[in-house]
Amino acid sequence: MKGVLSVAALLLAVAAAPSLHAEKAGVVVADSVEAIVTVVSVDREARVVTIRGPEGRTAIINVPKEAQNLDQVKPGSKFKVTYLSSVALSLRKGTGTPSASHNEKVQLAKKGETPGGTAVRVREINAVVEAMDPATRGLTLKGPEGGTVELKVREDVKAYSEVKVGDTITVSYTEGLALKMLPPQQ
Repeated sequence: MKGVLSVAALLLAVAAAPSLHAEKAGVVVADSVEAIVTVVSVDREARVVTIRGPEGRTAIINVPKEAQNLDQVKPGSKFKVTYLSSVALSLRKGTGTPSASHNEKVQLAKKGETPGGTAVRVREINAVVEAMDPATRGLTLKGPEGGTVELKVREDVKAYSEVKVGDTITVSYTEGLALKMLPPQQ
């Protein structure tokens, strides 16, 4: 399961540059990337597939044990890949305790079907604003495990001006990945 989604960030780099869209509330960002990737190599024992995107960049996919059709995947196989993500930020004034929760759902092709599948992961993180850089519209957030992450907030996100150091920000992050092997070209 983790292997299917762990490639999502790599797919953004392999497939294309994302285009982000702000919703009316100014706090939701969505991204969608679709690409045809080519299998470069398959290590069946390690359950690792190396793919190359249309820009020539490569990524490694760790294939979960639940995937039953790895035997059909060969160098030169082509997959249609769709990656979708959305981020929602909401503000809770005051201080709060960082926390995190997540939920995952994976559906893979049955034995003998065309290799592929879908995976969806939803994470919600409550993080404390550690620092802000109004010049770059940056935020440094401290999560539940003590680590920090830096985010850039788009100009059209009006809620940025309401955020203060010490506030608790709720970040809900959803990502979905769909892979389907294309028929061989004749």
